[in-house]
Formats: sequence, structure tokens, C-alpha cells
Amino acid sequence: MTTQLARVLRKNMTDAESRLWYHLRDRQLGGWKFRRQHPVGPFIVDFICLEKKVVIELDGGQHGENEEVDARRTAYLNKMGYHVLRFWNHEVLQETDAIMDTIFDTLEDLPPHPGPLPPPGGEGVER
Repeated sequence: MTTQLARVLRKNMTDAESRLWYHLRDRQLGGWKFRRQHPVGPFIVDFICLEKKVVIELDGGQHGENEEVDARRTAYLNKMGYHVLRFWNHEVLQETDAIMDTIFDTLEDLPPHPGPLPPPGGEGVER
């Protein structure tokens, strides 16, 4: 189920997700590999760099109404050792260069992940 939902989400990206993916794909940012709509436990994250354990989440207007869900999601990801970056969709669309600089700086500042990565999927996917 998780894999199928991730595939559907990859095919139906928002404009902001498409813009960011254009800049992250094919190791264009510092040589780091990113995945999009990737399962992590019970969640599917927008973008992830497994090597650095960095998750990038893009939030639209609906996220202002779902702050509690976002907080639980971020707490879970932090507990699993991920560093979470959150950006509003309009920031990605209007300030792409600044967003890319922030992501790059974060990746540069974090040490590589020291051990094996956690399993990619999980039960009961929340989005």
C-alpha cells in the first residue's frame, strides 16, 4: 500500500514539488541523491536525502490547519534521526535560489549518517 501511494504522489506533484525536484534530481545539488515521495515509517515524505538523513517537506495552505499532524510527523522523523526542513509552497515558487541555498548549507553542515538506514516502509501511511 505504501509503495502504491508513493507512486501516485510522485505522478501528481504540486507545482512547488515539481520546481524543487527539478533542482534536486540527478544529484544536481552538491552531488547528493534525493528521492521524492519516499516512505519513512508510517509517513511518506516529500523529499529525502538518505545519505545525510535530511527530509524536506513542502507545505501548502492546508498545513496551516494541520499543525498538530505536522508536529507529530516532524517529531517522529526527528526521533528516527532525520533533520527536517519545512518550506511553504509559495517560498519554493518565489524564492527558489534562497531555498536551494538553505538546503545546500544544511547538507554541508551535517555529518554523514554513521550507520545503516532504517527500513523504508511502514504500516498505516499518513500523508
